[in-house]
Amino acid sequence: MVYYALFDAAVNALLVEEGLLDPATSPVIGLVVESSCRFFSSLAFPDPVEVGVAIERLGRSSVQYRLAVFRTGAPQPAAQGRYTHVYVGRVSGRPEPIPDGHRSFMQRLELPSESGFAS
Repeated sequence: MVYYALFDAAVNALLVEEGLLDPATSPVIGLVVESSCRFFSSLAFPDPVEVGVAIERLGRSSVQYRLAVFRTGAPQPAAQGRYTHVYVGRVSGRPEPIPDGHRSFMQRLELPSESGFAS
């Protein structure tokens, strides 16, 4: 469960830091519609951690992230996963195209097709 919280925090922190998301007021928001996590090793408080974030697939209204949680400085992840957001209107709850600013940012995080990122 903690790994999913770290995935969520990492994705949202990136969007907030880029000025692309205000969780309370943004008119278009990403809802998690699918997630997965592969566990490799334990982390324990107060281990410092880092979360790697990349874009695996960028669609019209959805984005699939690839994430990995590392103990800070460790060469191998403690967990690795996928996280899919579908962008919806905050009020309507209906799918909407990913906003242009989000898309530009996400394109910079896209994995090459032969990334070697373990499945």
